[in-house]
Formats: sequence, C-alpha cells, structure tokens
Amino acid sequence: MFQKEYSELKIEHEELQKQFEDPAVSADSEKMKNLSKRYNELNELIEEIEQGTRAENELEESKKSLEEESDESFKELLIEEIESLEKKITAVEAKVKEILYPSDPLNVKNVILEIRAGAGGDEASLFAGDLFRMYSLYAQKVSWDLEIIDHHQSDLGGFKEIIVFLKGRGVYGKLKYESGVHRVQRIPSTEKNGRVHTSTVTVAVLPEAEESEIEIRPEDIRVDVFRSSGPGGQSVNTTDSAVRLTHLPTGLVVSCQDQKSQHKNKEKALKVLSSRLLAFEEEKRQKEIGDMRSSQVGTGDRSEKIRTYNFPQNRLTDHRLKKNWYNLEKILEGEIEEILESF
Repeated sequence: MFQKEYSELKIEHEELQKQFEDPAVSADSEKMKNLSKRYNELNELIEEIEQGTRAENELEESKKSLEEESDESFKELLIEEIESLEKKITAVEAKVKEILYPSDPLNVKNVILEIRAGAGGDEASLFAGDLFRMYSLYAQKVSWDLEIIDHHQSDLGGFKEIIVFLKGRGVYGKLKYESGVHRVQRIPSTEKNGRVHTSTVTVAVLPEAEESEIEIRPEDIRVDVFRSSGPGGQSVNTTDSAVRLTHLPTGLVVSCQDQKSQHKNKEKALKVLSSRLLAFEEEKRQKEIGDMRSSQVGTGDRSEKIRTYNFPQNRLTDHRLKKNWYNLEKILEGEIEEILESF
C-alpha cells in the first residue's frame, strides 16, 4: 500500500529529524513551527500506511487459511475477518489519499468556528449554547483541540455569540458543510402555554489562515480597546484588555475579550480576522470558477437555512440532503459523524 510514497515519506522524515538537531534551525522559532507541523503530518501518514500494510498482510494470510480450512464454522469466522480487513484497508486508503492528494486543499486545515444566535431572542441564545456543546462533544470524540477565542453569554446561560478555534487533522474537511442557518423548533422552558417556537442560529466554519496566505498591513487595521463585559453588559475587567479590530479595506470587524492580556486578545482577534479574509477570498474564487459541489449540497452561505432541529418530532432534517434523522438527543450529545459523512 502506497509503497513508493511510503519510502519517500520515510526519507523526508529522517531528513527532518536531522534538521531538528541543527542549532541554527532550533533557534528559528518560525522555522521550527513549520518543521514540527510537517513532522507531525509525516508521523500520521507513516502510521496510517503501516496500519494498512499490516492489514493487507493479515488479509493475505486469512485468504490462504480460508483455502486450506475444512471446518465450516471456522470458515465463517475467517470470512468475517476477511470482510472486516477489507473494510479497514479501504478506509485507510481513502484517508491516506485524502491527506496526500486532498480534493480540496483547505480540507486539512484547522478552523475558526463561529456560532451566533439569530431570530428568537433568549431561545436562540440557548440553542447556540446547545450547538456549541454538540460540536465540543464531537471534538472530544475525535481528539480535536478546542480553544475559546471569544464569547458573549446571554442572561439565561446561552450564547449570543461564541467563537472557537478547533485544531486537528482534517477539521475543515469534516465541518465545512455546517456553515449556514440552523433552525430549531421546540417549546422553550419559559413558554407557559406549551407552544412550539421557531428560532435560528447561524454557524460559520472558516479555514485557519496561514501567515503566508493572508497579508494584513498594519495601516489597514484600526485597533480599539475597551473593558471586557459579561452577561447583561456588566464589566468583568478593570483594565482595557478587550480588543476590537476593524479591517478598513473590507469593513470586517473582530473583537476578542476572553483573555486578561490585551496582547493575547489582539493576537486571537488577528487569527479570526485572517481566517475571515481567507474565507472571503475563497468564496470569490469559488464564484469565479463555478463550484459544482455547491449546486449539489448548497453554498454553505450563512444566509442559507441548512438544517431544522424539530424537538416535538425528535427529528433533524438536512434541507440540502433532503434527509431526516430521528435521534436528536444523541445528535446533541455529539453523535454527528453519520451526518458529517453524508456529504
């Protein structure tokens, strides 16, 4: 399995190890960062190929045993094992191909995930909290790192807005079709007459921008500082540590107040701004070349209603796929792999 690629990856892996031992390289933090990222990618690729190769060897042995076996009950076990190994090899091949030759170069990127309450007041904020929890639990299941960049809580405990950074292999490829309007239909806890309310939450999934991909000139940014605030607008910080960045050429505005340090808030805000600008440029590119995928599953634009969570009927409907799932409780506990894989 991928023996030519495996040999080339092993050579590159050994060369990187030698570079790490070079004092000149270890003194350059930016170079070390890039080398470490590539080194981790190589580790994952090599491990996947080695797993696939072991599975191929086991498959060959199982097929040989099946030809020689006379006991029918043991034959059935061997057939099951062969089928399992074949599925495993197919899955590994698909994963390695996607890493080596991604259909979308952005698929391997980390993401900025933005969740905002839309129409529906407090109920929309509460559902924004539910969606944040759903994505957080899924991130735990697949071993992604999650870092909150900024958030604004509502008085009832939900979120008017929450922005997080998700780091892991292929995060954008998994989540990119989550962008859009998520609609919820349920009876709010504050509803006395038992009426079903409809509220909306917008989700944006932005690929993380590398420094080399987006250039932000200092003169193009206006920086404002202010005091952090909590639910209801009360001040939670006595210093002007919160930062608001305005990108003058595009009018994009990003704020961050989650850190006590003004410098760290500015650093995080720049990360979000870079990713929004990258998404802006990618959207323009897709419109120019015409994206066949978008005609099949929708554009993923934040103004597009993509999904409805209907609590009275225990049903999730994806309007692009025209498909239903009837297990809302498990879905909101992070069991969303089947939905993500449907694209």
